[in-house]
Amino acid sequence: MAKVLIAGGGIAGTITAIALHETGHEPVVHEAYDRTAEGVGAFLTLAVNGLDALTPLNLKGVVKGLGFDTPRIRMRLGNGREVAELPLGGPLEDGTVSQTVLRSDLYIGLRDEAIRRGIEVHYGKRLTGARETGDGVRATFDDGSSAEGDLLVGADGLRSRVRRIIDPQAPSPRYVPLLNTGGVAEGLRLDGEPGVMHMTFGKRLFFAHVIHPDGDVWWFANVPRKQEPSPADLAAMTGDAWCADLIRQLAVDRTPAVEIVRATREVYRPWATYDFPSVPTWRTDRMVIIGDAAHATSPAAGQGASMAIEDAVTLARCLRDLPSIPKALVAYEGLRRERVEAVVERGKRNGDSKAAGPVGRVIRDFFITRAFKNPPEEDPNAFMWRHRIDWEAPALG
Repeated sequence: MAKVLIAGGGIAGTITAIALHETGHEPVVHEAYDRTAEGVGAFLTLAVNGLDALTPLNLKGVVKGLGFDTPRIRMRLGNGREVAELPLGGPLEDGTVSQTVLRSDLYIGLRDEAIRRGIEVHYGKRLTGARETGDGVRATFDDGSSAEGDLLVGADGLRSRVRRIIDPQAPSPRYVPLLNTGGVAEGLRLDGEPGVMHMTFGKRLFFAHVIHPDGDVWWFANVPRKQEPSPADLAAMTGDAWCADLIRQLAVDRTPAVEIVRATREVYRPWATYDFPSVPTWRTDRMVIIGDAAHATSPAAGQGASMAIEDAVTLARCLRDLPSIPKALVAYEGLRRERVEAVVERGKRNGDSKAAGPVGRVIRDFFITRAFKNPPEEDPNAFMWRHRIDWEAPALG
């Protein structure tokens, strides 16, 4: 049994802790914030490959109880023309389809499940340093405390401290020229089937909405922005002026987007989009990074949370089956790197179509229409959804 220090108590860190606990290890989660993530964040759609990876951890039912089924996508252009209706990844053998859930609800559900299983979680523990001690690792935190274990897992996100400790020359995230925003429209009743994700490639913005089974409308928008915004820039994008600008850009399309935004009590303050084409070094003998710390992907892939889940389950399998921690980490990287880098690249391509300029949008709309008239034999996104992890099979070093 290994004692595993986990830096980061978000979705990636919590699922890693649960997976390691299932395989007989002793995970200890160290979360930087001294408060929980309740009420923080927008919503996400969890793909079927991520849900399938949760099955051996007995977490799929927990997650399904938090969100709602999202089995299909309808895609249209800004002129109102519908170009395609597609399954969102297709169902699992038991009929499970993709799930849309508030990020904070997912976090709370997983956190409560981890605590129920007896996993130790410490808050207010921002990692400042770590060093290997021969047969283990020692981590230090900004409150002056420290912890020792056999392994340190960096589940500390896009600005990962563990990534920089492993490799001080690690690349910075790549800015994808899109801002993200969204919200929940209440008291608005739209025609349409609950759970179907409507995606519009508009003249100026990409806009998506889905009707919750209770009638509320959950939505998000991608706002092209060539120049990377500073924190001050993002902080200034709020309130009535921000909403008015969104409405102005959405009003040129034939969609219910303007009506939806006007019915939204709180429009999310925007955040920038980043990814990592490749992070050269993921591990040492006693430290490793997972999730966004290793391979953040554009939301256009629809795979961020699912990639973190797959990482967690794969790492747990390797630590369960390989004779030493260093060998387990080598096997983990070997099983994950090629896949996640392909997903990042696919997300970049999907996102590029949302950030096209005026001429690019004309070309984009032409090719989107043509592509769905003559669809390829294989959906280029299919490799993301169809991936399955065989929990029972031994991980091979």
